[in-house]
Amino acid sequence: MKAEIKLGLKENWKQFTLLVIVNAFVGGMIGLERTIIPQIAETDFDLEARTAILSFIAVFGITKAITNYYTGTLANRFGRRNLLIAGWLLALPVPLLLIYAQSWNVIILANLFLGISQGLTWSSTVVMKIDLVGERDRGFAMGLNEFAGYIALAAVAFATGWIASRYGLRPYPFCLGIGIGFFGLFLSALFIRDTHHHVKLEATSSKIPLLKDIFWDTTWKHKNLGSITQAGLINNLNDGMVWGLFPLLLVSKGFDLHQTGIIVATYPAVWGLGQLYSGRLADRYCKKTLLFFGMLVQGVALLTMIVMNSFSWFMALSALLGIGTAIVYPTFLAAIADYTHPEQRPTSIGIFRLWRDLGYAIGAILTGLIADRFGLLAPIFVIGLLTVVSSLIVKLRMSCAEKKAAALDLKLQLSPYQ
Repeated sequence: MKAEIKLGLKENWKQFTLLVIVNAFVGGMIGLERTIIPQIAETDFDLEARTAILSFIAVFGITKAITNYYTGTLANRFGRRNLLIAGWLLALPVPLLLIYAQSWNVIILANLFLGISQGLTWSSTVVMKIDLVGERDRGFAMGLNEFAGYIALAAVAFATGWIASRYGLRPYPFCLGIGIGFFGLFLSALFIRDTHHHVKLEATSSKIPLLKDIFWDTTWKHKNLGSITQAGLINNLNDGMVWGLFPLLLVSKGFDLHQTGIIVATYPAVWGLGQLYSGRLADRYCKKTLLFFGMLVQGVALLTMIVMNSFSWFMALSALLGIGTAIVYPTFLAAIADYTHPEQRPTSIGIFRLWRDLGYAIGAILTGLIADRFGLLAPIFVIGLLTVVSSLIVKLRMSCAEKKAAALDLKLQLSPYQ
């Protein structure tokens, strides 16, 4: 049995392809809410305070972040596949709760289920893909993973906006989620196999030292891991702001639901498509450079939104924001995997994703508080500035040690004195 286990994208393309498809369904579940939940808050529940409206994102972010951590720590004990199936079971009630909710608390409950589900499903598919491909093509593998998830997110976000503009905010836009949930569970339960044998195979040849304090090393103490983690948190902090504030901002500027859906969907669409290319970049170039540039582009795009009003400008800036995010997203996960031993990798990825997805909650709360006090444009300025600062932390603190190590290995191999 063990002799048949091989690492690599080509060697495991069937299971890898299935996991990409499953992750598309995972992303589609988030897309259900991306365009129209803020409008539902205002029209169906008469919520006007931005802090109250964005509470659904805070609940989603906190529950997803905590679940990410436990998915990482429990992956080796219970198996990636079992956690994936559990995540899909928890996703099934979400569209029904959104359809029949008679109070905002039920919307909050739906997002609690969605957050736990996303933490289990997305984390499991990420770890399983990294397990399958080994060290080679890791960035490309993560690019394909995130591409599938966010293209599906964008497609569903556009579809729900289109459906809502013609048939109303509820129930029809959320009917998509019922099919997504059942198909995701069907594929995961019947066709996905666990990857623990691949981890054991990679662990036998890994030269990466074990981290002494995996939580704090991943969080901040390790210069490279800490730089990646803070950038991940800030990235999702600005994504949480865009998720909750963008539709309200666009409506306030006179765009209708159809136009809002197009602009809102452009960001994750470019984000998703861009990762087909940016994932490969993470295998070839210094990850520090990619993270710095990607975070800087995001910050500049957000700050420029403050002074723009036209549909074409918002389309361009939404695309630019997507490009910046596409550059960093697969790079985050590939870089975390580069600096952790295979046996510690699920835990370290879980810790990174804990902090990264807490960014959703922090971004939603911070956005709501600032918007309630100073208006819709103020949080865009603050969070855009924080994103630029995050890029500078990467620039000043992170290193390209993996490239230096590779160059040293090549030099030793070519040395005539060996």
